[in-house]
Parts: sequence; C-alpha cells; structure tokens
Amino acid sequence: MTFVRSLLFNIIFYIGSVPLVTVAALSVFFGQDAVIASSRVWAQYHWFCVRWLLGIKTVIEGKFPTGAAIIAIKHEAMFETIEVLHLIGRPAVVAKAELLTIPVWGRAAHRHGVIPVARETGSAALRRMLKAAREAVALNRPIVIFPEGTRVAPGEQPPLRAGIAGLYKTLGLPVVPVALNSGRLWPKHKFMKRSGTINILIGEPIPPGLGREEIEARIHAAINVFNH
Repeated sequence: MTFVRSLLFNIIFYIGSVPLVTVAALSVFFGQDAVIASSRVWAQYHWFCVRWLLGIKTVIEGKFPTGAAIIAIKHEAMFETIEVLHLIGRPAVVAKAELLTIPVWGRAAHRHGVIPVARETGSAALRRMLKAAREAVALNRPIVIFPEGTRVAPGEQPPLRAGIAGLYKTLGLPVVPVALNSGRLWPKHKFMKRSGTINILIGEPIPPGLGREEIEARIHAAINVFNH
C-alpha cells in the first residue's frame, strides 16, 4: 500500500503541478501579489495530495506570526519547503541562489520574493541576502529560513549555518523556532513515503538583541525538540 500511495502521489502531484506552476510563472506579469496567490494555490494542491494520496495528516501546535519576524524551521523533507507557502501568510523564503536561475520557475521565485543565499561565503553573498531580507521586512513579510541549511535525517542535529545569525543581528527581529518530524514519514532522497502524522511545533518567539552564541543555542534546541 505504501508503494501504491507513493506512486500515485508522484504521478498526480507532479502532473498536476505543471499547469499550476505555469500559472505561477505567468502571474509575474500581474505583480507580486498574483505570484504569491498562485503559489499558495499550488501549495494547497500539494497539501491535498499529501493528505489524501499519501495519507499524511498534519498537526500544528502554536501559531505562525503574521507580520515581520524570522521563522527558523527544522528541515527534514521536501514537505515543509512547499507547505510554508500556504501555512504562513506571504512568506519570504531564504533559498539557494541557484534556484533563481532555473528557467521560468526562477523568474516566478524571484518575483515571489525569495531571498537568495549563495553557496560561496563572503561579504558580497551576505549583502545580497540581507538586501532582499530588508525589502521583505519593509513589506511586513515574515522571513522563513531553514537554519541548518539542508535536509537532515531524523535525529541529526547539525550546527546552524551563519545566515541565521546574520539575519537576526541585522534585522533586529524576533525569531520563531519551528520543530517538526516530517523525516520519519518522508525520508530524504527516498521514493517511499509512509502514511501517518507530521507534527509541527511552533515555539515561543525569541526576542532580538541576544549574542550570537545564545541565539544559535536557543534556536538549535527549539527546532530539535523532537530529536531530544
């Protein structure tokens, strides 16, 4: 049954995504609000396929902020990278800069307000990221970041990347940590996805103004509560 569910999901979700992503790409001609709205529809379609084809329920504890804040999310599966587009209102997501170079999709992502983070280190890459982040904050949009930088297997707790500390210090915003356990059902780089429940725990906001060591320690502990 798990194989059948996974097969149906891959067929139906990806085929259905073609017209939805095309609409999102075309919506760039109608402004950012149109891109955000069409991306939200695609994410809702993803949720429908996850719920009814894979048999995965989502239980959310707590509330996401509606205005400018930094939302730091544990990253275990592709699941959360799409779900944030409809669970969070008008999110500006920090993502790999090379994704913006993908034809058609990259243009829509740029218009959506994706905040690019480059693989290379250095002040130039950081300045580009912070510039895009400030533009999002000016529009009162929450900034979504996966502070560990990449998907990790359940139980893994790698150190945070430098970007989260840079955003926190520069923007002077609270950080809302989010823990989840999607990797149990949606293993990294695996075709098979199991039915069950994904828990999402939204932590209490961490106030601005803390030192780098303390803010990183508090974020790290909060996003890994399911791994303790």
